[in-house]
Amino acid sequence: MKDGPDISRLGALIGDPARANILTALMSGKALTASELAGEAGVTLQTASSHLAKLEQGALIRVRREGRHKYITLASDDVAHVLEAMMGLAAGSGQLRTRPGPRDPEMRHARICYNHLAGDMGTRMYDSMIARGFLDHSGDALTLGAQGRTFVTDLGLDLDTLPSPRAPLCRDCLDWSERRSHLAGRLGRGLLAHFETTGWASRVPDSRIIRFTPRGQAAFEAAFPAP
Repeated sequence: MKDGPDISRLGALIGDPARANILTALMSGKALTASELAGEAGVTLQTASSHLAKLEQGALIRVRREGRHKYITLASDDVAHVLEAMMGLAAGSGQLRTRPGPRDPEMRHARICYNHLAGDMGTRMYDSMIARGFLDHSGDALTLGAQGRTFVTDLGLDLDTLPSPRAPLCRDCLDWSERRSHLAGRLGRGLLAHFETTGWASRVPDSRIIRFTPRGQAAFEAAFPAP
């Protein structure tokens, strides 16, 4: 037997269609119940519970208990990044489960990737910040420079209040529809939350779509001009 991480086990967990649907539903960043995930997967609650047990055992999901209720989320940002990359690989090779629908343009324009902005708007924000030197990718890690800190502070985001201080401040994530990077990490999460708080954008219920208001779209384009 070869040494090293066992990617075949993770591949088998993600590769089951019902479990893939469950994981994709959790990419919304919301905590969902087993019943809700059974509906997303198109299976019975009993079958969904079996799938969830395997995903939890494989450290792909986290189960949180609140009183009598259980809520399920992805286990970490790392899981979300892997899923987003796999979606890009599948889309690029033509592995699509359904024909494009009327909501696809909105999904491609702006959507949530677990807890940060993805789609055309997400890659535009990333490219704009790279082009102006706010983000630096010259080393092994993506970093926020001094000018970048001034920029996001002037935008109204308090870097000192961002959650999960042990997580990376900046991280790039491969966008499945654009096949380019968008901004993840605590900064990506904080900027999306800021857009929602200021009324620039809001989440479409029961969807990963992020919808910008006309005012929010104009403000976003002014803050993040195309390079």
